Amino acid sequence: MIEVPKTAIELAKRFEGFERKVKRGTELTAISYICPAGFWTIGYGHLCDAVHPPITEAEAEAYLVRDLQLALAATLRYCPVLATETEGRLAAIVDFTFDLGAGRLQTSMLRRRINQHHWIEARQELRRWVYGGGKVLPGLVARRIVESVMLFS
Repeated sequence: MIEVPKTAIELAKRFEGFERKVKRGTELTAISYICPAGFWTIGYGHLCDAVHPPITEAEAEAYLVRDLQLALAATLRYCPVLATETEGRLAAIVDFTFDLGAGRLQTSMLRRRINQHHWIEARQELRRWVYGGGKVLPGLVARRIVESVMLFS
């Protein structure tokens, strides 16, 4: 069984951030908020509802690992060639799947390019996924650039 690459965890933490911190007793916790794409989110990009109770950073990390395990399973289901590719390639697409959802990967030209081993075209496809809420988001531009570089690491 393939584990979630550590680089995918680091990448997701880097771009998601532990957002909306508030004090709960003596520790910092995160509260739910609406992300730029319009979804209720908590911790490191975990989808939730508006009334989700605050969580600690350790709880956010546990959510992240579970979410990335689901993203890994979906990534390998739709792009089985990644099971034998480099950790960088797998981590990049797991992060993409975590960020945008398995449905986006499933129906994308990116999926086709990956499964054909057309890595240059896959890099170009990755860089197209920079819209949130109908507009280009600088954070998504930066994230897709890092992911596209990882395709060649």
